[in-house]
Amino acid sequence: MFLGEFRHTIDDKGRLTIPAKFRGLLAAGMVVTRGFDRNLMAYDLQGWEELAERVKSLPISDPSAREFRRRVFSGAIDLIPDRQGRVLLPPYLREFAGIDTDVVIAGMYNHLEIWNASDWTPVREASEGDDGRWDNLGI
Repeated sequence: MFLGEFRHTIDDKGRLTIPAKFRGLLAAGMVVTRGFDRNLMAYDLQGWEELAERVKSLPISDPSAREFRRRVFSGAIDLIPDRQGRVLLPPYLREFAGIDTDVVIAGMYNHLEIWNASDWTPVREASEGDDGRWDNLGI
C-alpha cells in the first residue's frame, strides 16, 4: 500500500525520483495519468488493471463514462523506473498538473498522487480542517 507524504524535485530533464519506500512496489512498472484536482495519479500495474477493469465496464453509451475514459486513458503513460528509481514525466502531464520543480508525492493507499508542492499545501490544510464534513462517510 502507498502511505506517506514525500517532497522531491523534478530534474531539468523532467525526471521524478520515486521515494525509496515505493520503489519495490513500482519496480515492474507504473502508470501515471491525469488526476481530478490538477494533480497526477500513479498506480502500480495491478492497481491500474483494477481501475481499468472498472472503467472498461462502464457503458459506452453513457456520455459521462466516455468523458471519464478520455480523461483517464488518453492522459495515461506506462513507465518503468530506471536504476536510480527515476521516471520521466512527459511535458503534457507536468503542464496539466502545473509541475515544474518541487513536487509532493502523497500515498493514497492504492495509488499515489503527485502534486506541485505549492498546490499541495492548501489541499492538505483543507483536509485537516472541519472533521464534521466526513460524518456522512460512515467511518
